[in-house]
Order: sequence, then structure tokens, then C-alpha cells
Amino acid sequence: MIRFALALLPLLLAGCATLEPRIAIDADFPDPAVLRDEDGSYYAYATQALVEGRQVNIQIARSSDLAEWEHLGDALPVKPGWASKTQDFWAPHVAKVEGRYLLYYSAKPDAALDDPSQGLCLAVATADRPEGPFTDTGKPLLCCPGFVNIDPMLFDDPATGKRLLYWGSGFAPVKVQELTRDGLAFAPGSAPIDLVVPVPTDDPANYRRLVEGVWVTYREGWYYLFFSGDNCCGPNAHYAVMVARSRSATGPFAVKPENGGVILAASPGWIAPGHNALVQKDGETLILYHAVDAARPRSRPEDEVNTRRIMLTARLAWRDGWPVLAD
Repeated sequence: MIRFALALLPLLLAGCATLEPRIAIDADFPDPAVLRDEDGSYYAYATQALVEGRQVNIQIARSSDLAEWEHLGDALPVKPGWASKTQDFWAPHVAKVEGRYLLYYSAKPDAALDDPSQGLCLAVATADRPEGPFTDTGKPLLCCPGFVNIDPMLFDDPATGKRLLYWGSGFAPVKVQELTRDGLAFAPGSAPIDLVVPVPTDDPANYRRLVEGVWVTYREGWYYLFFSGDNCCGPNAHYAVMVARSRSATGPFAVKPENGGVILAASPGWIAPGHNALVQKDGETLILYHAVDAARPRSRPEDEVNTRRIMLTARLAWRDGWPVLAD
């Protein structure tokens, strides 16, 4: 098993001076989600990657302190039957529901090999332990053309008791829809609600031409919806973390108008930070996210630039009802 040690490096955080985020996993570990289990261990899940030359569908790592991480391998070692011939397993999220663990993710169906109009699908798999192995339920939750159906995140609304799924990308709005109590299907009679819409301008300060990577948390009567945009990776990487808030889990959500909601953007040395998760530790809120180390933007020489996205952590503070990166 691979172990990763924590390190400190400077990063310019939006609206702040130069701070020092922590390198948690210094390897390609994109789109991280985090779960704190009942025994106090932290589990991080990430998009597919090559790990020591082996293709891993859904990456998983474990830590006792959010500082040193042990890579556990593949949380989804067997592909679902409906996506057994493809290799696109993206942006997982894991939650414990009714005594078992649910892994939400997106994948390209085998049908897309014969029909290019087929796009990525939302899916869910189950396991008895947070490290898996997870087994797909046998069919996707939702499919459509393009890559709209990615980046799922389950959230239990403390006000209504409803179990909700947030997702979205593909130049469409991010959205939410109620789930059944077991979390394995959308609730009968429910429908998706658009929450944050793209802003199609070429202004270099605009990160909202594409919006995705939702993470929702509740604090002191407000629902905070963290999201990312606008281009995660590659030669034209241009990505940042933004936040909007609402008095309801289903919106409407609004960003701070003076900064467009941006709380974390690129800086010298770091490219395209984004796709975050939040976790509480010792009374503090920590944000986990990926970014490209400008000094090492590839895992292999033949890879496209800005595709080695490593996992970082930083502290959040709450000021005047909004999250900011801590001083």
C-alpha cells in the first residue's frame, strides 16, 4: 500500500495573503470526496487513475489525522455490467445510509461505444465497509448525452429530513433531486431543481462558464453550496472554488456579488484548484480539494499538461456568514 506524508507549500488564496495549504496526497487524486467513519478514520475517494501502473476505477485512501494517508487501492474493483467495456469512472461520493455505505459516481455506459450520443451516467454501488469493495446496483440512476450527469453528492436535509442528491456539469445547471430513503433511486414523483446556472461570458475573471463539483453543508441556518468551474485541467485549465448560500437546501442560492463567490483560485505554483469536500476536525472546518502542481503537471511524460491533480487541504474560517480561507 502507498503512504503519503503531509507537506506545506504556499498558495495564493482568493481574497487573502499567501497561505500554506497542506499537501495531503502527492499523486494524481482528482475530485476528492471525504467521509469520516464512526471509528474516527477519514476516507478519501477520487476519480480513476493509474496507480503504480495499474488502472484503479475509484481510488480510496485512509487517514487517522488528515495528514498522512494510506492508499488502499480500488473501491470499485469490478466494473458494473452496463459499463464493463469503458473506462470513465469519475467523481465519487460515499455516505453511510441505513447501516451500509453507498458510493455515488459517474461512468460511461457500454452503449456509448456504439452510439456516440450516449453520455455519462450517474450510478450507485453498495458495501458493508467504507473501504469497500463496492458493488454496483446493476443499472444507472440517470443517463443523458454529454457529461451533465457527473459529480454526485448525497446530503440529508436537517430541516426537512429529505435525502437529496446534488449533481451536474456539462454546461448545464447544477441541480438537486430527492432520493428514496434507502438512497438507491430518485423518490417517486420528484423532479430535478436547477440551483446554480452557468454564466457564458469570456471575462477572464469568470469561472462559471461551466459549473460542477457540488458539496453542500449546513451551518447556523444557512445552506452553503460549494461548487467549481470552469475548466478543470489540460492546457487551458482555468478553475476555482466558489460558494453560494440559501436558507433552503433546494435554493434559491446566491453568491456574494462583490467576488462572484470565488474563495479559492490559482496562484504562482498552483494551477486550477477545485472540486472540494469539507470535513470537521477538532472544531475546525477543513477544505480538501485538488490542484495541479506547476512544477509537476503530469504523472507521465506522455500525459497532457495539467492532468496530475493532487489533493491539498486548508482551513476555512466563517466571517459575516460566509466561508473564507483562514489566515
